[in-house]
Amino acid sequence: MSENRLIIFDTTLRDGEQSPGASMNLAEKLEVAHALKDLGVDVIEAGFPIASPGDFESVQAIAREVHGPIICGLARCNDDDIDRAWEAVKDSAKPRIHVFLATSAIHREFKLQMAKEEIVRRAVEAVKRAKGYCDDVEFSPEDAARTELDFLAEVVENAVEAGATTLNIPDTVGYAVPSQYAAAMRHLKQTVRGIDNIVLSVHCHNDLGMAVANSLAAVREGARQIECTINGLGERAGNCALEEVVMALRTRKDFFGLETGINTRRLYPISRLVSHVTGIQVQRNKAVVGQNAFAHEAGIHQDGLLKERSTYEIMDPEDVGLPKTELVLGKHSGRHALRQRIRDLGYHLDDVKFQKVFEAFKVLADRKKLIYDADVEALAEAQIHDGPALWTLEAFQANAGGIPTATVCLWNNKNGTIHKDAAVGDGPIDAIFKTMERITGIEVHVRDYRVRSVTVGEDAQGEAQVEAEYETKSLRGRAVSTDIIEASAVAFLQVINRIATRRQAALERTAAAKPLEAAVVAAS
Repeated sequence: MSENRLIIFDTTLRDGEQSPGASMNLAEKLEVAHALKDLGVDVIEAGFPIASPGDFESVQAIAREVHGPIICGLARCNDDDIDRAWEAVKDSAKPRIHVFLATSAIHREFKLQMAKEEIVRRAVEAVKRAKGYCDDVEFSPEDAARTELDFLAEVVENAVEAGATTLNIPDTVGYAVPSQYAAAMRHLKQTVRGIDNIVLSVHCHNDLGMAVANSLAAVREGARQIECTINGLGERAGNCALEEVVMALRTRKDFFGLETGINTRRLYPISRLVSHVTGIQVQRNKAVVGQNAFAHEAGIHQDGLLKERSTYEIMDPEDVGLPKTELVLGKHSGRHALRQRIRDLGYHLDDVKFQKVFEAFKVLADRKKLIYDADVEALAEAQIHDGPALWTLEAFQANAGGIPTATVCLWNNKNGTIHKDAAVGDGPIDAIFKTMERITGIEVHVRDYRVRSVTVGEDAQGEAQVEAEYETKSLRGRAVSTDIIEASAVAFLQVINRIATRRQAALERTAAAKPLEAAVVAAS
C-alpha cells in the first residue's frame, strides 16, 4: 500500500456500540457492516466475541457475509479471548485479531495489579498466540496516552518482535492534546526497533473534544491507520468521527498529502442509517453530516454563497452525499423501481424483506399522495429492526377525551391465540402501553419516548422511538406510520418482543444447563 494511503479502521460495531443505549441486534449489525463495506472502509472491527454469545454470533456472521474489508475481532491478552476471537473471524477472507492490554501506571496499579515485567510477558504471549491463528495481528497498549514513554516503547517493541503487524496507540480516555500525542508518536518512531515495518495506528476518544485533532496530529507524525466510528459514537463522549477525519484529509489534501479509499458520497446516508439503528440522533450542528452543516441563514453568507459557493462552503454538499428531498415514487410505481431506489439509498434487503417492504409501500401509497426518499428509508429500516416477535399488533383503539382509555388486540405467535384487554392512562399512548403490559405480563420501564416527522406535508409519516431498560440493558423500539399512535404502539411492542425473546433465551439456557449439572453431580 502507498505511503500516502491512510487505512480507515471502523469500530462502530464494537466501540460505537458501547455508547449507552446504542446496542444493535444481528440484522442491524449486518446492515451497518454492508454499508461500511460500500463506504469503502479498510477494516471493520465487528465486535468483542468473548463478551457475549450475541457478540460472537454477529462477528461470525459478518466475517462470513461481508466480503472486501478486513474483519477484525477484539480480544484481551488471555487465551480464551484470543481463541474465541479466532473462531469468530476465521471464515473471513481477511481475518484480523486485535489484542489489547492496559499499560498506564494507574491501570497497572488499580485494575490489573501487575508489574511491568508481567505486562510485557502477557503482551508477547498474546501476540504470539494470535499470530498462530492468522498473520494479521494488531496490538493495543490500552491507555497508552497516559503511559510512561519509555515503558510504552518497551511494550510495543516486544509486541512488534512477537509478530504484531499493526501497532495501535490509544488515547483511551481522551486525555491527550495534539502536541503531546504527536510527540509520543515521534518518540516511538525514533526509539522502537522494527516500527517502520508495521502499520502505526491511532485510536482517540473525545472526552475533551480533541479526538479528531489528536488523530490528525498523529497522522502528521507517520501514523497510517485511524480508528474511528460513524457519527463519532463510542464510550462516554465517543470516538474520532470517521466522517470528520475523512473530509479533513480530503478538503486539506494540500496540507496532509494523504488519501483514503472512502466513497465520501456514502457518508451522509450511512450517518443516517447508524443514527436510526442506534436511536442516537446526530446533533444539528455536527460537522459534515449535521442538519446545519451546509445551512446558511445570515444574509451576508447567503449573498456570498450565491455569488461564489466557495466563499462560505469549503466542501460541496454532494461530495458527502447530502440529498435533496425529491418525489421519486408513487402508488403506480412497480417492484423494480422500488428495489432500485432501496439499493440507491444504500440498503441490502433479501427477497423476503423486500417483499414486506413492497407490501408496506403499497399500503403507504394509498395513505399518502407523495412518497419521498425518507419514506422509503423508513420502510427499509423497519425490516432491519425487525426481529423475533412473540406478539403482533392486530388492532387497537384509543380515546383521548375525558378519561384516556385504550383497547388493544394482540396475536400470540407461539400458540396462535388472540388476546384483548383495555386500560386507562395519562393519555392515549400511555393507555396503550399499559394495556400491552397487562396482556403480555411484561412490565416495561420506559426511559425515553420521542415522536418526530419523517417527511414533509400534512400526510407525513411519524416516527416513534421508545427506549426502555431491562436488566440494566437499554432496549429500543422504532416504528413509522402516518398515524403516530399506531407508530408508538408498534415501537413499544418491539421492546416487549425483545424482552420476551431475552427471557425465552435465558429459560432455554437454564434448561440446557440442568442435564449437564446433573451429569457432573452423578460423575462426582
